[in-house]
Amino acid sequence: MSYDAIVLAGGAARRLGGVDKPGLRVGGRTLLDRVLDACADATATVVVGSRRPTARPVRWAREDPPGAGPVAALDAGLRQTTAEVVLVLSADLPFLDRATVRALLAAPAGTPGGPGAEGVEGAGGVEGAVLRDRTGRDQPLVAAYRAEPLRREIALLAAEHGTLSGLPLRALTAELRLAHVTDTEPLASFDCDTWEDLASARARIREHGNVLDQWITAAKAELGIDVDVDTKALLDLARDAAHGVARPAAPLTTFLVGYAAARAEAAGADPAAAVAEAARKAADLALRWAAEAGDGAGTEESGTP
Repeated sequence: MSYDAIVLAGGAARRLGGVDKPGLRVGGRTLLDRVLDACADATATVVVGSRRPTARPVRWAREDPPGAGPVAALDAGLRQTTAEVVLVLSADLPFLDRATVRALLAAPAGTPGGPGAEGVEGAGGVEGAVLRDRTGRDQPLVAAYRAEPLRREIALLAAEHGTLSGLPLRALTAELRLAHVTDTEPLASFDCDTWEDLASARARIREHGNVLDQWITAAKAELGIDVDVDTKALLDLARDAAHGVARPAAPLTTFLVGYAAARAEAAGADPAAAVAEAARKAADLALRWAAEAGDGAGTEESGTP
């Protein structure tokens, strides 16, 4: 579906001593870039905060005055969007994934039965969906909203208070009819507010069950590619090349598979299918190579008197 994304990246990070929190790295990537990857299919992405290098193009906005708080920042970002639905995210979510983003977008778009979605009480349509973490706490900066009600309530707050500066997000979200999406991924709503949070994120990303998926995601983002990776097939290929040929053949073979797949894609092939086909051919070759080594010279000499 079509949506715009607003990423709030201008907080004071007081519990981190005022450092540039969106620029802190987890798994070799900045927190901001990790969030931008989760919403890579947004029609437009607006980052509200100080300009900085990013892994993909974005628009920039700034609340007036800088540091005026999340409602003022959201207003600044909203002014640069045109989609009917906007995804609103903070810039400190190292484990936010695209599946969670899709679940959030389903509710305000009117798609029934989204994963973990819970309805709202009373009559009227849903005006947004917020992520609810495992403790039952709603996360208004991990949410999707219909843009028109958001603009309406921001305008009412500005008229009532004379300013948006310093207003808490709950003053805005309390007036919206929101659905709740359960945090089906336990880390999707994990944010880095303290140095302890950052250390925990860096440790979690290296846990045995996560490290390969996290590494592949980071490598794809760094290389600017988006292709489904059959990790098991490539690891099996590397094993067959290492055992059947020589250990250095493993990385060299997987490189050649990637190169062959890129050429096939350039000729019009589906990227994932091209990788699978190249991996299959290379694996078959490695097995034939190993079989010859097992046979030795006996087969060739069997007919010699």
